[in-house]
Amino acid sequence: MQRRAFLTLAATLPVLCESPAATEVSIKGEQFLLNGAPTYAGRMWNGMKMEGLLMNVRAVQACFDDSNPATRSRWAYPDTGKWDPERNTREFLAALPEWRSHGLLAFTINLQGGSPEGYSKQQPWINSAFERDGSLKPAYLDRVSRILARADELGMVVIVGYFYFGQDEQLQDEAAVRRAVTNATNWLLDQGRRNILVEIDNECNVKSYDHAILKADRVHELIAQAKALRRGGRRLLVGTSYGGGTPAEASVVGVSDFLLLHGNGADNPARIHEMVRKSRSVGTWRPMPVLINEDDHFRFSESDNHLLAALSEHVSWGFFEPGRSNYADGYQCPPVNWGINTPLKKEFFGKLKEITGT
Repeated sequence: MQRRAFLTLAATLPVLCESPAATEVSIKGEQFLLNGAPTYAGRMWNGMKMEGLLMNVRAVQACFDDSNPATRSRWAYPDTGKWDPERNTREFLAALPEWRSHGLLAFTINLQGGSPEGYSKQQPWINSAFERDGSLKPAYLDRVSRILARADELGMVVIVGYFYFGQDEQLQDEAAVRRAVTNATNWLLDQGRRNILVEIDNECNVKSYDHAILKADRVHELIAQAKALRRGGRRLLVGTSYGGGTPAEASVVGVSDFLLLHGNGADNPARIHEMVRKSRSVGTWRPMPVLINEDDHFRFSESDNHLLAALSEHVSWGFFEPGRSNYADGYQCPPVNWGINTPLKKEFFGKLKEITGT
């Protein structure tokens, strides 16, 4: 009975991509490569080397849904009065070519999203690609599959996060967490796409995680677990992120393929320099790319800001604008307008186009 149930579920999951993979991300030293060539090859901007960086946007709600009937109506579109996860993903996919035309090469999605209110003390909604036992939800994965495919076509990298604090408790125990890592990693490998980086969990040092294995002192176990899974000798590139201003710890640095850091917290570019330099000074450090994939500080027109601090350290930078749930602002609060439709979005993408020489 158990075997029959497994086969029935597997048959409903999105299957191997029908089109051949077009975009392959790889790493050489401290650089990201796409199809064997460094990103932004030869590009210098204001005396800073852009080659090998992966400029990105936090778009964790691109595959969002809420299975809690009590909170689902919070994300209703103003023109229909209803929440629609298919519309959300469809509009995200439609926005990607414009993002790419401005020089954006990567974005982060998450199988448990992020707070749909920007920042939240309580998270009563249920946004998770995982069942309580760590098995996968086919409808959720279908949206993820379409995102991976469109990014592949556009020459873009998808940073796929697995877990988010406030939602990790949707998994019943540590065994379910481990099972979820195995299932998600195997599913990604089965897609045949090569434009994927894995972020095990968002901000592993945040105290809100329920499961100890997702916290900073043990998450390296899950990084190693994901790296051990292969298809035809191929594996995924894996890391995890830290909260704003927090340097990576030796245990994570030692097993990661790349470092993920965040710039949230105090608006102070000196914190970016310090965070990066401390991460690179731990005993387990070896040359690898460092990537900030969440920073909610902007001031792009000023001479000293978080973006410039990251670039001066040869670190990729990620735009994170929480906004509000009104289909107008930000990229994290559904219902999301995924276009370049606000002054801040226009300022970021304009600066990105200048930096990358697109």
